[in-house]
Amino acid sequence: MRIICCFLLALLGLQLNSQIYTDYLGAGHSEGMTVTSSDESANGGSINTVNGVGLDAKMFEASRFIAQASFGGSKVEIEDLALTLDFEAWIDEQFALPQTDFLLTTEEVWDTVLFHRLANGYDPADVSVHGPNHVVWNYSWWQALMDGDDQLRQKVAYALSQILVISNESDLRAYGFAVASYYDLLMDNAFGNFEDLLLDVTLSVPMGFYLSHLNNPKEDLEENIHPDQNYAREIMQLFTIGLYELNNDGSRKKDGNGDDIPTYDNSDIVELANVFTGLGPGGIMDFVTWTDVPQFGMNIYGIDKTIPMVMYENFHETKEKVIFGGDLTIPANQAGMTDIEQTVNYLFNHANTGPFISRFLIQRLIKSNPTPGYISRVADVFNNDGNGVRGDMKAVIKAILLDEEARECAPMQDEFAPRLREPVTKYVHISKALALNSPFGRYWNSSISFLDNTKQMTLYAPTVFNFYLPDYHPVGLLSDNDYNAPEFFIHNTSTATGYINQVYTWTIWDNYLYSWEDAYGDIDVDLITDELHPFAYEPEKLINELDIRYTHGQLTDETRSILRTAIEGVPLSWSDVEWKRTRLALYLLFISPDYNIMR
Repeated sequence: MRIICCFLLALLGLQLNSQIYTDYLGAGHSEGMTVTSSDESANGGSINTVNGVGLDAKMFEASRFIAQASFGGSKVEIEDLALTLDFEAWIDEQFALPQTDFLLTTEEVWDTVLFHRLANGYDPADVSVHGPNHVVWNYSWWQALMDGDDQLRQKVAYALSQILVISNESDLRAYGFAVASYYDLLMDNAFGNFEDLLLDVTLSVPMGFYLSHLNNPKEDLEENIHPDQNYAREIMQLFTIGLYELNNDGSRKKDGNGDDIPTYDNSDIVELANVFTGLGPGGIMDFVTWTDVPQFGMNIYGIDKTIPMVMYENFHETKEKVIFGGDLTIPANQAGMTDIEQTVNYLFNHANTGPFISRFLIQRLIKSNPTPGYISRVADVFNNDGNGVRGDMKAVIKAILLDEEARECAPMQDEFAPRLREPVTKYVHISKALALNSPFGRYWNSSISFLDNTKQMTLYAPTVFNFYLPDYHPVGLLSDNDYNAPEFFIHNTSTATGYINQVYTWTIWDNYLYSWEDAYGDIDVDLITDELHPFAYEPEKLINELDIRYTHGQLTDETRSILRTAIEGVPLSWSDVEWKRTRLALYLLFISPDYNIMR
C-alpha cells in the first residue's frame, strides 16, 4: 500500500516543464519532468519510476530465464541478458561454448587428492591405486560446475541424469571415473540427437552394471541361465515409451472400454531381454595382470569402465525376436549390434517417445504440470525439428525454454503453475549468485551432509526411478485436483528441517557453503556477501536486490514485510551491521515459500 501511495504522491508532484506526452506517461517519457515523492530512497529516486530506470521487470525476466536454463547466474550475468532479453541468442551462444570435461576434471582432482593424502601422512598402502570413489566424484562435479561456462549444457545433462538414471547408491560408488564418464556421456549428447544418446547409454559400462546387462549371456536351459530382463524393462518404461500409449499431448489413449492401453507386456520384456545379450567389457584396467585382453564375464573391478561395452557374439542370442505384437521383428542370426541398433531405433521412433521425453524435460526445467498444449508443441519439435530431423536436442531445448508457457506472464498466475525447487538446484543457485571465497580456486564439495539432510545429490537417486516419480503428488489440494508435484516426494518433516539447518550454516552460523576432507586442514568455501552490504542500510533496496538474484520478482508482500521487519530489527548501531542484516535477510529468503516455489 505504501508503494501505491508514494506513486500517487509522485504523480501529484509532477512538473511538466517543456515536453507534453499525449500517449502515455513513463517508460522513458520523462524529458523535462521533475518528480518528487515522500520517499526518495528506492532505485535512485522517484524520477526513475517514470523514466524506466527504476523498473526491474527486465531484470526479473532475465533472472528467471537464467534460473530455468542454468543453475543460476550472478548479478552481472542477469544485467547482461536484461539489456536485450534475447533468449534465443543466449541459447545459441551456449550451444557454441566448449564442453566441460567431467572425467578430465575428476582425474585432475584425484591426482591432487592423492598428493595431499600422501603429503599428510597417509599410509601409501591405504591410498587406493584403483581410482577415486564417489566423494571425489562429488568434488569434481562441483569443481566442473563452478568453473564451466557451458551452463545450459550442464543443466540439460543434469535433467537427463534424472531420466536415464545410474546411481552412487550402488556399488558404483567405488568407481568415480565410471560415474564421471557417464556424466560426460550425458554432456556429449545434451545438444545432440536423442537416438545417439539412447544408444550410448545402452553401451555404457556404468549403465550396464547398474541395470545388469553387462555380461548378460544368452539363454542356456541346461545351465538354467536366462537373459537378465532389467534393462529391457527400463529402456521401455523409463527411457522411451512408458507404460501406456500416449497422444502427442501426453494424455493416455483409451481402448473401446475407456481403459488405458499398455505399450508392452511381459512377453515383450522377455523377447527384448534377448536383444541385450552378449555385451561385455571393451577395455581393462592397467593393474589387471591375469589377462591382456578384456573378456566376457570379467568382474567390474578389472574393467575399464570409461570405455563402452562391445558385443561378444558367442554370448548373444541369435534366434528371431518378435516384439510388440510383431511391430518389431528382429531376424535370426543377425550381428548382435545390429539387433541392438534396430531395437533402439524402433523405440526412438515410437510415437510415445516424443511426448514422454518432452514432458520429463519440461518438468525438470520449467514446471511440474505442463499443459497438454505445451507438451504437444515440444513433442512436435522432437518429432520434427523443422528440417525433417527427429530427436534434435537443440531444437527440443529451444522449444521448451522459449515456449509461451515458459515465458509469458499469464501462465505464471495459475496457482498450479509453480514447481518446488529441487535441493540440488537451490544449493548450486545459492553458490553461483554471489561471489565465493575458495582457497586455490577449488570448489570441492563432498555433499555428504547435504545428501543426508535433503535426500538429494547428483547421481544419488535411491533407485532407477529417480528421486521422485513424475506423477507424484502429495495428499491434499494437489492430489484432489489431479496435479503433480514430483519434488514433494523428498520434501518432508525431516528434509524440510534439514534444508533449513543447511541454510543456517551457509548464511549465519559457520558461514561456509562446504568444506574439504580433513586431509587438507580446515579449508572452507565461503559465501561472500560484500556486494550486498551497501544496501543493508535501506531494507527496501536490499530486498529488491535479493528479489532480482533469487526470486525473479516473485516476492510477495507478506514475505517482503517479514524481511523488512527482520532487517530493521538489527539496529544500525550494532557492529558489522551490514553483514548481520544481509545474512539474516538471506537466511529468511532462502527458507521462504517465495524462493522454494518457483513460478
